[in-house]
Parts: sequence; structure tokens; C-alpha cells
Amino acid sequence: MAGTSDGRPSIYPTLQYADAKAAIKQLTEAFGFRELAVYETEDGKVAHAELALGNGAVMLGSTGTGSTYDKLMKDAGPTGVYVVVDDVDAHHRRAVEHGAEILMAPTDQDYGSRDYMARDREGNVWSFGTYAPSMEG
Repeated sequence: MAGTSDGRPSIYPTLQYADAKAAIKQLTEAFGFRELAVYETEDGKVAHAELALGNGAVMLGSTGTGSTYDKLMKDAGPTGVYVVVDDVDAHHRRAVEHGAEILMAPTDQDYGSRDYMARDREGNVWSFGTYAPSMEG
């Protein structure tokens, strides 16, 4: 069975950005992520970054670094990421205050969650909500 026994997540969405530094700024300021690590290439691109929110994290980097991952992701499109937050409305207000493009205002869902959706500056869709899937099968 895969996973970690020390409480760290075992799944990390990975994203690439033409301007990873601007993405980090937006994700930290508008969406409340915190920087765990940022490693740069010699020419100032983001080779690898880790950002956390709650008990989850994402990894990201700049396009055009020439890494194997960069080459494989060359023609990939934007992705969607779902993040569990305690207070959707407060999180939404923060995103609005920092100019995030809101795709769906906070909405109560039939299955009991309250969610909103936003697009980051490079087209990835971020859903923030109160629904947390059970990890028991």
C-alpha cells in the first residue's frame, strides 16, 4: 500500500507555468498557499516549487527548463485542482481581493458541500470547497 505514515499527503498535483514566479505570488496571496520550497535554475526560472494549503500541497515549475517533465508536459493543457477549505466564503473573499478570476461564486451543492471555482492567470481551474472525500473504501 502506497502512502506516508507521517501525515504527509501521498498525492501532489503538479502544474507548469510560463511565469511560475507570478503563479506562486497569486497562489500565496489570493488563495492562501504557503511556500515550502522554491528552487531556481541558473537563469532564474522556477525549476521546482512546493506550496501547501492545509494538509495538502502542489508542486509546480516553469515551462522551458528542458527537464524531462517539461518536455513531456509541452503540449498538455491546463488542469483542474480541488482543495478542501474550512470557510469557503472567507477564502473566496480573499481570492476576490487579490483579483482572482472567479468562475463560480460560492454555491451550496446538492451533496452538502459549499464550493467556488477560480481560474489562475495561466488557465488552470481551482475548485475550493468543504467536501472532503472519505479515504475509506
